[in-house]
Amino acid sequence: MERSQTAQGLPPIIERVWLDERQIRRKVRQIARQIERDYEGLVPHLVTVMKGGLFFLTDLARALRIPHTLDFLAITSYGPHTHTGEVRLTKDLDEPIAGRHVIVVEDILDTGLTLAYILKNLERRKPASLRVCVLLDRPYRRLIDIPIDYKGFDAPDEFLVGYGLDWRQQYRSLPYIGIIKPELLRAEAAGG
Repeated sequence: MERSQTAQGLPPIIERVWLDERQIRRKVRQIARQIERDYEGLVPHLVTVMKGGLFFLTDLARALRIPHTLDFLAITSYGPHTHTGEVRLTKDLDEPIAGRHVIVVEDILDTGLTLAYILKNLERRKPASLRVCVLLDRPYRRLIDIPIDYKGFDAPDEFLVGYGLDWRQQYRSLPYIGIIKPELLRAEAAGG
């Protein structure tokens, strides 16, 4: 389904491109330069949550010109409601982070519930420092205040796909971020 595209070259579910490859690449480089200044002489340990943050983490790591290391977490929501912030770790870090300078790299920050859980979990492991880097921020949806150290863009109140963001586990690998057609979401909500 990911290969099917409209005449404009977009998958049929996408209304329009919100951020193109060039805009994303430029912002990733800007964030990388900030991190390089802040971590001069140090080796930051970049951690992301699978699967969404993988694309941003990969490009950010490639843009960094200082030594750094990478690691991954995987989580799942559980319970009757998936928006409650109740999560379970399904893949832990491969290396200890005690005494290390950790940057949690996320594709999007909405309510803050999941990231609050992750930060609390990582803080207990006694890193030397713990910072947050997000490509997309939706502060108007925030339920828990999360300090953001590195931020790319403020995201609109639209359903976004691409560059790690998915719809039904598809479209993550699009090199841009698009907005899903509202009529598609309405039809799905109505059971169609």
